Amino acid sequence: MKRRDFITLLGSAAAWPIAAGAQQRDRARRVGVLSQFPESDADARANIAVFRQELQHSGWIEGRNIHFDVRWGAGDPERRRRYAAELVALAPDVILASSAVNVEMLQERTRTIPIVFVSTIDPVGGGLVANLARPGGNTTGFLGIEYSIGGKWLEVLKQLTSGLRRVAVLRAPTIPGSGQFGAIQTAAPAFGVEVRPFFSSHADEIERAITEFTGGSNGGLIVTAGGVQPIYVANESVVAIAARLRLPALYFERRFVDIGGLISYGPVRNDQYRQAAGYVDRILKGEKPADLPVQAPTKYELVINLKTAKALGIDIPATIYARADEVIE
Repeated sequence: MKRRDFITLLGSAAAWPIAAGAQQRDRARRVGVLSQFPESDADARANIAVFRQELQHSGWIEGRNIHFDVRWGAGDPERRRRYAAELVALAPDVILASSAVNVEMLQERTRTIPIVFVSTIDPVGGGLVANLARPGGNTTGFLGIEYSIGGKWLEVLKQLTSGLRRVAVLRAPTIPGSGQFGAIQTAAPAFGVEVRPFFSSHADEIERAITEFTGGSNGGLIVTAGGVQPIYVANESVVAIAARLRLPALYFERRFVDIGGLISYGPVRNDQYRQAAGYVDRILKGEKPADLPVQAPTKYELVINLKTAKALGIDIPATIYARADEVIE
């Protein structure tokens, strides 16, 4: 081989890693999405739309440099398990997951594909991450709620109904997040209110137990995050129970108020999806989920259903009305 030909070949070989790196950066990325909701859920669709739109603002254009694989769990454990396996098999660059159960199913199948979660309760207690500041492993994301909000829930409910004496608290014992009830319980003596947790997966059992506890008067209801699965997916159940029992009820997010619940105070969900898009963008650009801290919600909203208040004979106090982010007529 002539010396000139050898130098040319050597120069071409030296350029190979650079070309390969450029090709890697230019390839279309794949993002999986595993939702616990059915595709028919308008709020869930809107949240994922915000997530995709935010990524577009960061330069990730669907059909050009990013592809989305979305799976809708619809509250069905077997379907969610199957979809978790499907998404991992597709080997995406990162997966967005809502709920701790979805994250657990994904972690059972991969400890290398990055996972970003939203609306997850107590990821440390649930074993999803090592700690909030330094998650470690392949998973990070955004808390569904902060426990301290429990005291605020009780305060708002007491302001709505000054004669409040007993409050039933719906929570799920199988889902981490008992800290919410702890915060409610701690605040209860200051408001002169007795509180009691209720656990059940059947609406009729819950209705009977709440009726016995509240006694039909001076009672109220708080529905915490991570609530009973059938009621969370078919929200009409718990809203219907509160209506039948004529109980003032406060919910952890606005979706209940949209369908007739009295009042909600909780994080703005689409803001969490917007923030999650920021984490996905950073991971796609080379950062590791282990180095991205788990973050608490930063935006909260108070929503009131005025029609339901009137049906219950409740006059919304001016202090609550002034603080409301939205009033549904």
